[in-house]
Amino acid sequence: MKLIEKNKKAFFDYEFEEKTEAGIVLAGSEVKSVKMGNISLRDAGSQEQNGEMCRKNCYIAPHEKGSAFNEDPRRNRKLLLH
Repeated sequence: MKLIEKNKKAFFDYEFEEKTEAGIVLAGSEVKSVKMGNISLRDAGSQEQNGEMCRKNCYIAPHEKGSAFNEDPRRNRKLLLH
């Protein structure tokens, strides 16, 4: 599996006691944008919301060939944990 993005600054600023692998729910054009590396986790964080984990403030640039109905680049995205 290919690693898309890693928040290197978080490893510098914080001490992690446990790591968890998670997936993220993306819209159609966001998948293409992430595969091209147009994602930033610099100011992102996770928070529990209605019994589900959500990624806050994660920036995914709109795909260049996307439509006018693209999602907000900084919207909250559901995390898929196992």
